Amino acid sequence: RLAAVKAVDMKAWFASMPWKRGHTPISLIPDYEDYVYEQWEHGVFDDFWKQPGIYAAGYYDRFADAAMVHMSGWYDAYSRTATENYVGLSRRKPGKVRLIMGPWTHVSRSTPYAGLVSFGSQSTIDSDIGGDFFEWRRAWFDRELKGKAGPAKAELPVRLFIMGGGSGRRDAQGRLEHGGQWRSEADWPIPDARKTPYYLQGSGRLSTARPAAGAAPLSYDFDPKSPVPTLGGTVTSGEPLMRGGAFDQREGKDVYGSVEPYLPFAARPDVLVFETEPLAEDMEVIGEIEAKLWIASNCPDTDFTLKLIDVYPPSADFPEGFAMNLTDGILRCRYRDSWEKPTMMRPGQAYPIKISAFPTANLFKKGHRIRLDISSSNFPHFDVNPNTGAPEGQGLTTRVATNTVFMDAAQPSHVVLPIIPRRTS
Repeated sequence: RLAAVKAVDMKAWFASMPWKRGHTPISLIPDYEDYVYEQWEHGVFDDFWKQPGIYAAGYYDRFADAAMVHMSGWYDAYSRTATENYVGLSRRKPGKVRLIMGPWTHVSRSTPYAGLVSFGSQSTIDSDIGGDFFEWRRAWFDRELKGKAGPAKAELPVRLFIMGGGSGRRDAQGRLEHGGQWRSEADWPIPDARKTPYYLQGSGRLSTARPAAGAAPLSYDFDPKSPVPTLGGTVTSGEPLMRGGAFDQREGKDVYGSVEPYLPFAARPDVLVFETEPLAEDMEVIGEIEAKLWIASNCPDTDFTLKLIDVYPPSADFPEGFAMNLTDGILRCRYRDSWEKPTMMRPGQAYPIKISAFPTANLFKKGHRIRLDISSSNFPHFDVNPNTGAPEGQGLTTRVATNTVFMDAAQPSHVVLPIIPRRTS
């Protein structure tokens, strides 16, 4: 049966979604199909998700009073888990909890690139610790568990790789040289980060100026049968359909769901694009990213997505520039008020929502633009909402949703960026 499953054309199956239980590409392994559907159909945050092995936040007080290191990467599906667990446990066990975040995809801590972006040889964990990771880890266990003397040194509890600052050239492997550097911090979130709202403007601008009274909203049609393709991000175990990491955000022959002539995602009619003017000076953004939107739909339920992008200007190596994805997030609107008690929307009524993205750390260089994309799908990273209000994993029909984002003085949709002020030392 395993050989039969490996022979399945997954691209064809994903193109034929929604699936029916018993008639899926994994039906040949019934136990695994049951496992997948058990999670898929549990949309509500109930006892299934509150188990200790899944929901650590509900059991922090039960954790042993022991030293621990939480390590992940900005393009790892567990990046938010690592930062949230650090926050939750470090407050209860001061001095014993550390956080390490690199520019990696899942378990790729010794790889100096993610997707089609290079962060330099200095970005690996081996480079930062100055030796072999496994030897470093064994020495840590010997020191913390056995009390052996070791090369421990006084250090701040948070170690972060700040992406950005590289040459912007194309390296020998065809990757963008984005660069970056390691830095130690006293805590997470960064204590001196300034949460700065950047407002969506009807002109497509993203700025700190609040929108004017009476500014018109923007709408688009979201067709579940033609979702925005996934390209990079916090993807784990997604091949051959998708890969994690950073990429120029445009369709291509190797991007699942793309169609010729392979245009940038920004050209799609179902993607709203907002970007700053070219930056007058470098800007560091480090922390959790959250968008606060006022939205409406003609359907009882739909999704809204965000994607934060570092936009490189055109260059000799990249004549059309390079739109590098940093982080993304999604919200199913039925959960806008509660993960435990979903409520459908009234067609045409405006609602405030919050979309939380995975954490990131990036230096936007002078001359770059900060871009925010708003849409309603990111497939196959996230399942497509049929817009009908059907329970997760059970909807067999779809509706085209006309989704609206408001951006006026009374409903000022914006993204909150944790900006690090310029430091003198």
